[in-house]
Amino acid sequence: MDHSGMGNMASDESYSTHMTFFWGKNSEILFSGWPGTRGGMYALALVVVFLLAVFVEWFNFCRVVRPRWGHAAAGLAQTALYAVRVGLAYMVMLAVMSFNVGVLIAVILGHALGFLLFGSSVFQARNLSTEGNKGDLPPISCAC
Repeated sequence: MDHSGMGNMASDESYSTHMTFFWGKNSEILFSGWPGTRGGMYALALVVVFLLAVFVEWFNFCRVVRPRWGHAAAGLAQTALYAVRVGLAYMVMLAVMSFNVGVLIAVILGHALGFLLFGSSVFQARNLSTEGNKGDLPPISCAC
């Protein structure tokens, strides 16, 4: 079978590019050949995308920049945090684009747990309706 024009697709016939959601451990997520056909590696891939989603939520609500840093240092720190958050968010998006239902569920659960831990009022004594986002970065918005 000719694989020209199909990108970096593995020559092994067990892999195929899915254009609809599917169940199964035989998948490629983020990197060519990963996780492959082994169930343990697939479970590891699900854990990795779950944690990536949790970290994206942490970056949405983290407080790292300190007021005493000055404008230039605070601006550079915010820019670095923003770049990391966007990079992680794109990696999560690309993982979901594998169209694997397990990955989609892991990402949704990761975002939900991240918001529960860092954004909801369950673990913080604050009122979200009046405070809004008090992290270093502005909220992610969709330009839809």
